[in-house]
Amino acid sequence: MSSNAVYKFWLENEYFEEQTREELQGIKDDPKEIEDRFYKYLDFGTGGLRGIIGTGTNRMNIYTVRRASQGLADFVNSIGAANKGIVIAYDSRNMSPEFALESAKIFAGNGIKAYLFDELRPTPELSFAVRYLKAAAGIVVTASHNPKEYNGYKVYGEDGGQLPLEESNQVLEFMNKIEDITSVTFIEKNEAIEKGLLNIIGKEVDDAYIAMLKGLSVNPDLAKSIGENFKIVYTPLHGSGNKPVRRVLDEIGFKNVLVVKEQELPDKNFSTVKSPNPEEKEAFTLAIELAKSENVDLIIGTDPDSDRVGVVARNKEGEYITLTGNQTGCLLLEYILSQKKAKGTLPANGFVVKTIVTTELSREIAKEYGVELIEVLTGFKFIGEQIKLLDENGDKKYLFGFEESYGYLAGTSVRDKDAVVASMLIAEMAAYYKSRDMSLYDGLMELLNKYGYTIEGIKSYTLKGKDGVDKIKFAMNKMREDEITKFGNIEAAAVRDYQKGERYEISSGKREAIDLPESDVLYYEMQDGKSWFCIRPSGTEPKIKIYYGVTDKGMDAAKGKLEQIQTNVLAVVEKLLFD
Repeated sequence: MSSNAVYKFWLENEYFEEQTREELQGIKDDPKEIEDRFYKYLDFGTGGLRGIIGTGTNRMNIYTVRRASQGLADFVNSIGAANKGIVIAYDSRNMSPEFALESAKIFAGNGIKAYLFDELRPTPELSFAVRYLKAAAGIVVTASHNPKEYNGYKVYGEDGGQLPLEESNQVLEFMNKIEDITSVTFIEKNEAIEKGLLNIIGKEVDDAYIAMLKGLSVNPDLAKSIGENFKIVYTPLHGSGNKPVRRVLDEIGFKNVLVVKEQELPDKNFSTVKSPNPEEKEAFTLAIELAKSENVDLIIGTDPDSDRVGVVARNKEGEYITLTGNQTGCLLLEYILSQKKAKGTLPANGFVVKTIVTTELSREIAKEYGVELIEVLTGFKFIGEQIKLLDENGDKKYLFGFEESYGYLAGTSVRDKDAVVASMLIAEMAAYYKSRDMSLYDGLMELLNKYGYTIEGIKSYTLKGKDGVDKIKFAMNKMREDEITKFGNIEAAAVRDYQKGERYEISSGKREAIDLPESDVLYYEMQDGKSWFCIRPSGTEPKIKIYYGVTDKGMDAAKGKLEQIQTNVLAVVEKLLFD
């Protein structure tokens, strides 16, 4: 059906709530808005759904959530796993509890036991719970660090990792078979509970999750000896990290954790920040004020679903410096590997994982400790897949994985990035440097002096609506078709095209296969052999992202090189997007 026909169906059908139809009545004279809301169903990618909350097939609402849940239910029933159940978690966002309950009602209506958390929980705990309860699948209702207008629906398989491509495609096939969105099957909450198809879960899973995290402490005695007097400022940014992060820090020995009171409790509108994103220093404004007043060196902040964590450290001049995801990841990697080596517990068959857009500094650290580094496509699901492939089903030992977008994971009981375990390890690592009369920022400088001054950058453009999607596709296609390799006065030495599955050298014309799944990504290796940049559309937002990385002998030289690459590359990209 056309956009207008679907719009009319939603507007007139009494299956849809009166409030929904009133909202649609308000856009009856806006054809562009009608088209944007109804020209397609919200994309169901490998991570599930994410979009603006509102009415329409291209929005997050109870109807699109029901459709996704029906598709997942049909998939679980098709593999005969209804008796295993599906676990459901949610964060503090607008409509998160409502979407979670709607999903539970769909699963119960299709004869599948639903395990619904009693209140908001972190995404990593959902991953843990799927494995702990031996469920067939799991979902978490969240839009991670996006602004308040967004929500999402992430789907996990029985291993606790985000659904692999083959299985997510099967779920999508079942969703596409639903010709009439009003035909989904559900039962009400009370009936589901009476039939034993809706189970409310909480404390038992919490206790098991925290116990598992504490077992991942690298230096438990250090935290106990220093933690009593070591001050930390923590902000959950109104999200689900508040209880588990504070609990695990307290139980391993950090007794002096100061919480940003204004951001302690859930707030679906995230009223104290422009965006609840620990990647942005602005999100830490209140935390820095508290740290200054309390003379604190370390600030930790987690996003609403507590899978990402940001760090602010104080330097010798008293300035509070926001660490990048790459810097925090490399500090953690160095800390974990060096301490395991010192204790004689570093396995000979150990491996670490990073994504293709994550810092190359991690490669040098892994090499230093004789640990294999494995590179995967962007997205933490691919790190989780390597754990299953090489650790669970192979003969190697997973040690650590991270991505530049503030996601880290130690241990194998969770298969997605985990800001709770990362917060614990960051605090412990800061205590380690404190034992050496150093701050965490001093530790970063020590790291860069040891391995080289490597810095990264990222630039993204948000292009909303159908027109924006088309512009992003045009830019990516043009880069490929014209094989653009010159950017002002700099030229790439080689290009990796992950959609074509090949790497080709500019000078020789040599082409070789890339052994990674197909993905709409272009990666440019620069002629100095140490610099690179990468262009890719976001898989969860209406954005195109450009990543950069350089290494040089000093910080000023590295910054200059990075600035030159950014300026030249963006001139080309912006022309393709906006001319």
